[in-house]
Parts: sequence; C-alpha cells; structure tokens
Amino acid sequence: MSTPQCMAGGKDRRLSTWTGDCEMPPIPQTEYRLYKRRFPGLLGFIILGLVTGMQWSWFGPIANNVANDFHISVTQVNWLGNIMSCIYVPASIFIPVICSRHGIRRCTDVGGAMLLVSAWVRYAGTINSLSPQNAYALLILGQFFAGFAQPVFQVLGPVYSERWFDLNGRTTATMLIAIANPIGSALGQLLSPIVGTTRESILVLGIISTVAVPAVLLIADSPPSPPTYAGSKPSLPLSSLCRALLGLPVPKEAYIERRERIDFVITTLIFGSLVGATISMSVLSAQWFQPVGYSATTAGLLGASLMLAGIVSAVITAPLFDRVFTHRIGLALKTLVPTVSLAWLSLIWAVQPNNIAALFVIMVIIGTCSMTMLPIALELGVELTRNADSSASFLWCSGNVFGIAMILGEGALRAPSTANPPYNMHSALILHGCIIIVVGSLVFFVRGKQARREADEEMIRNSVFLANATLVTAGATEEGSLDSDHTQDEIRGQSSPLRGNDIDVQPIS
Repeated sequence: MSTPQCMAGGKDRRLSTWTGDCEMPPIPQTEYRLYKRRFPGLLGFIILGLVTGMQWSWFGPIANNVANDFHISVTQVNWLGNIMSCIYVPASIFIPVICSRHGIRRCTDVGGAMLLVSAWVRYAGTINSLSPQNAYALLILGQFFAGFAQPVFQVLGPVYSERWFDLNGRTTATMLIAIANPIGSALGQLLSPIVGTTRESILVLGIISTVAVPAVLLIADSPPSPPTYAGSKPSLPLSSLCRALLGLPVPKEAYIERRERIDFVITTLIFGSLVGATISMSVLSAQWFQPVGYSATTAGLLGASLMLAGIVSAVITAPLFDRVFTHRIGLALKTLVPTVSLAWLSLIWAVQPNNIAALFVIMVIIGTCSMTMLPIALELGVELTRNADSSASFLWCSGNVFGIAMILGEGALRAPSTANPPYNMHSALILHGCIIIVVGSLVFFVRGKQARREADEEMIRNSVFLANATLVTAGATEEGSLDSDHTQDEIRGQSSPLRGNDIDVQPIS
C-alpha cells in the first residue's frame, strides 16, 4: 500500500468520488494554469463593450436635432434606440449556438463585423441628397446591425471569464465586461451633443466604432491549459439548457436539479426586472422628472449619479466576492434585491417638486445595489446551469424584454395635458415600482447553491492530494533503496533505550 489512505485501510473523507480501499481516486490528469494572455482579451471585451454601448444611447441627447435635420419625428428618433433592444432578444439566443460550434473568437469576429457595417451604413444615411425616408431607412438599418453586435460582448462575458480566469478572478472579469456596456452608454450621452453638428456626430460615432473593431484580435478562444475544472469543459449548446430547464432528458454534464431550475428561473426574472428598470429609466428619465419641475440637465445628473455610484461599487465589491465572500452569493442577493426594490418603489413618492436631495440619495442606492448585483447574478446563472454563454443569454434577453415592456407600458400611462402637472408620469412610476417589488420578493426563495465552484474546489483539492501522494510514494521508494544492513543498524541504534555511549554506567561495589 503506497498511499496514506491505503495504509489507513479506508477512504479519505476529502474525496467523495473514491470508493475503493486501495485504489487511487479518479482524478483528471490536468494541469490548471493561468496565462497573461487573458488580460489583452479582457481589454478587448471592455473596449468593444464600451463602443457597442454608445450605439444605443447616442441619439437620445440629440433627438430634437436629429428630428429637425432629417425631417423625421422624435418618436422615429426614439426607435433608433428601441430597435437595438428589439434585435437584442433574438440575437442573444443565437450567440450560444455560434459559440458552442465555433468558439468565442468566431463570435467576436461576427460582432466586430456587424459593428463595422453598422457604422458606415448609418453614416451613409447622412448624405444630403437622400430623401428623409431613405435617410431614416439607412439610419435604422445601421442601428439594426449594431443591435446584433451589442449582445456579443455582453453574453460572452461569463464564458470568457470561465475559460481564462480562476476562482480568484472570475467574478471580477465578469464585472469588468458587464459594466463596460452601461459605461459606454453614459459616454455616448456625453459625447454626442458636443462633437459638432448632427452629421458630424454620426461620423464621429462611425470613426470610434471603426477604431475599436481591431480589438477583436486581442481575444483568443481558450488557453492551452484551463484555469479550473469548469474552464476545461466544452461549451454546452443552448438546446441542452432549454431541455434541462423543462426537465427533459439531457446528457449528464447538462443535467440541472429541480431546485436549481427553480433558482435559475427566479434569478432570470429578478435580473430581467432590474435591468429592464434601468433601461426604462435611462429612456424615460426626462419624462419622469421634467413635468414636476426639474430640468433636462438635472435629469441627466440623476442618471449619471446612478451610473457613477454603480461603477464604483462594482469595482470595489467584485474582487471581494472573488476572494472573501466566495460562498455568499445567495446571501448577498437576499440583502441587495430588497434594498434596491424598495428604492425603486420609493420613487412613487419621491418624484415631486423641490425634492432633489432625496432623489440623488435614491439614485445612489439604486446604482450601488444594481451594479453590485450585476456580475453576481451572471455568475450565479453559470453556477446553477454550468452553461456560461447560454445562461448569460437567458439573463440579458430577459433584461431587454422587461425593458421594452416597461418602456411601452409606462409610456402609455403618461398623464394628459389636462392633468396636474401636465404629462406627469405618476401612474407610470407606480407600475414601475410594483413590478420590481413583486418580482424582487421572489429572491427569498433562492437557495443560491454554487455547484460549479464546489466542483472546481473539489478538483483543486484532489489535484493537491494527488501531488502529495506522488511525493510520498517517491520518498518511500528512495528510502527503500538504501543498504539494508546499514538501515537496520540505524533503526536498532535509534530505537534502543540504553546505549553505552548515551548513559554513564557506574560499577557496582
């Protein structure tokens, strides 16, 4: 018996897969490694996430100028942003299919190509000789292509972090990729009004998009050796997740327990409602605040405070969940979701004249909690399904579906001109807060088991044990090769209780 477990005559309690008394456990002979190459790829995702985020919000601050210059209505300008959310839903469903068949790099190549096409199709719509209808058709076609590019660099974030980062960096990498898009959206709102005329502004967006496209060359598919056990597994198809969620027969690696299915559905609803709430707020913020006496600048500052607080909190908390609160995702959600839900609900009473301080406080609370939860929810989706790209696709798709529904529903509840104040959105805020508080209450039913992390930690322990067992075996073999007579003399000498050279023997008189 060459291992400590065999000499002990039983099973090591640390190894749940070993049932024999004198057999080595079935530990995969895989070397887990990290490569510096992961950081350029992460940078590529961040750059492209920033730029694709700009496409959605670019026309919001200059909506009146675009309407005047292209002789279209403001509603048509709003659809330049809405079309991206509509395209996002089907596009995000196809991304896991492409990823499972062709890998991360091919997906990002497609996203980069779509971004480049969108930039110059949109700019073609600025030609002065075009009729308003033809110009608008090219503008919205450009946004259509941008709608395919945007989800690529969001949906693939969790699978990239799983492929390239270990347990101490996965959540942080997911966070950096996830927040790049909202940061880009904020940058788009800041840049579009200050870069010249409407046509010059569209040209600048095209140049920024073109310069960013080569960043796809920084992204690689997978490292030579995986960072963790989960990182060594191939991407599962979207169909396997759909079948698993419905309780249909699936391969062993795609199986999801009933409780995990319930948790994932709840997580998807909560993620969707909170992302949708943020999307609708960014589109309707001026319509919320201006009827009660706040300027467009103040409405923009309220949105900026939400975003800035969220970015700071995400940067601080994501590394903590990687290294300190590694098994506390469920507890974090049960704390943060009720807090942010109550904050959204409080806007029903807070959106009133001369209440700017309270509004800023509420926006900071919403931003801090929401951005902190963003990478946590994405990582929990992978923990529950062990299917990184497909779970992210479900979550982001849910967010855009909720966003579209909330924008349309709240727009329909705008008060008439005869109301006091005219065109107020009080009924819309009631709908907004009630949706979030009802869906958010489901968080108390989430168990939040981190099955993927448990499997990774088990494999790391097994690998360490195997290395130690190999060293023990090698040491025993080397000791056995010593000269047997010399060894026995040493053993007898060391074990003898009385040796002449160790004690002083007195003669008996």
